[in-house]
Amino acid sequence: MKVMMVGDIVGSPGRMAMARIATRYKADGRAEVVIANAENSAAGRGITSTLAEELFAGGADILTMGDHVWDQKESLGLFDRDPRVIRALNLPPGCPGKGAATIQTRAGPLAVVQLMGRTFMGITADCPFRAMEEWLKKNAGAVKMIIVDMHAEATSEKVAMGKFLDGRVSAVLGTHTHIQTADEAVTTRGTAYMTDLGMTGPCDSVIGRTTDAILTRFVTGMPTKFEIASGDVRLHGALLTLDPATGKALKIKRIEEILPSPRG
Repeated sequence: MKVMMVGDIVGSPGRMAMARIATRYKADGRAEVVIANAENSAAGRGITSTLAEELFAGGADILTMGDHVWDQKESLGLFDRDPRVIRALNLPPGCPGKGAATIQTRAGPLAVVQLMGRTFMGITADCPFRAMEEWLKKNAGAVKMIIVDMHAEATSEKVAMGKFLDGRVSAVLGTHTHIQTADEAVTTRGTAYMTDLGMTGPCDSVIGRTTDAILTRFVTGMPTKFEIASGDVRLHGALLTLDPATGKALKIKRIEEILPSPRG
């Protein structure tokens, strides 16, 4: 079972990369399921219903979010309306939507769970470790293939979650920092791990925003508008190979695909 996980999609450049590259992976058989982090898809802040449909049309089967989940107010109903769009499992009770989704694949059910870190994140969240433990108690017997999107700032928190879930889920894959890490591995217990999938969007930038605006903020401390950059667009993520019979990961391969410019 081959699953593609796409790192944080940033703005229209990221959506374009997703549509052109993820659909190619599906068409040539390199990926059967595509999971994408879409929390920055609406000009860097949140998602809208229209953009969710655009990403599904571009190959996504499940969309995960992050700390920008509530930034687009018109989309709040989306999380209750479409189970394919999930927010963090450990957000406080009463929030719209759900923190996990299960889809049927040709190899059996596949569950995707999102967790939110609490270190340096600036959003109210309950303990992700306890939330995941409770979810496993209720669901682990019903599904073997389980992929966790750990949306967190601190490397230590992501690594700790990988250790916590080692051998109990198929993969723990980090998102949020927009910088792809080179630590992809499959543990001896059969869990694929990677600290951060990276960013799908304009890499000639500062984590997706125009460089000049970010430098102005750092140098002067003055407020500036952060526009989405446009140059050197790439898709970052990972390709997983899972054993449907056991739910164990067999392989993980880091992905970096450059979106060709319109001129070639």
